[in-house]
Amino acid sequence: MYLINGEWTENLPANDRAVQFGDGCFTTARISNGEVKFLDQHLIRLQQACEKLLIPFVEWSLLKSEMLQLAATEKLAVLKVIITRGSGGRGYSAANCQQPTRLLTVSAYPSFYPQWREQGITLVLSPIQLGINPQLAGIKHLNRLEQVLIRTHLEQTLAQEALVLDSDGCLTECCAANLFWRKGTRVFTPYVDKSGVNGTMRQHIIACLADSPWQVTQVREKLDTLAQADEVLICNALMPVVPVKQAENWRFESRELYQFLAPLCE
Repeated sequence: MYLINGEWTENLPANDRAVQFGDGCFTTARISNGEVKFLDQHLIRLQQACEKLLIPFVEWSLLKSEMLQLAATEKLAVLKVIITRGSGGRGYSAANCQQPTRLLTVSAYPSFYPQWREQGITLVLSPIQLGINPQLAGIKHLNRLEQVLIRTHLEQTLAQEALVLDSDGCLTECCAANLFWRKGTRVFTPYVDKSGVNGTMRQHIIACLADSPWQVTQVREKLDTLAQADEVLICNALMPVVPVKQAENWRFESRELYQFLAPLCE
């Protein structure tokens, strides 16, 4: 069941803009012991996405209350929040949309993440590249066909996640995670101002590293930069951080950065 505009239902109008055009945004948060982890950051990302998409959503206090309500009885779970432009009109014009739709749902926490954190994972290069669009870059909008194709190709391999390039051939992210790598005391992560998602955990890690012995830099680099890396890791709000043991043919043994970040990301 879904909590849609305050009512428990599985029915979303067929003319909702999410159905018609993927017109909306979302965030996915980890619930731990009845709390939404990084709640304020998830609300901020939704607010920023709505501003960028010109969605006039104003019920932020109500949405926060609903998020807390759904989390209160859960020990470990996943909370997904979607905001759409709502229903109304025909064609691309949003002139007749009167009220945005808010949709919340809770699902089981992925059981494989603890194993990923313990054993490390393998990344494989995806044949799908992300289109460059600075207007939509960074936000988690509902147009996820690129990620659907990335995941479909990934599932034909033995790897756990994908290395994803943009159409200029630069490292951008993974299918459902952001990417970091370390060379000595320097830490790098791809810019996401032209494509990709500026994840809440990515933002948190950058903030943590700003006041640490590690020096973090956002870069535009090609795939082969990983050949010189001492360590690679990925992150998202659910994992929240996972070490990479292999990316393509490159192997990584060090977990120095992972061990530093793991307790800060819980």
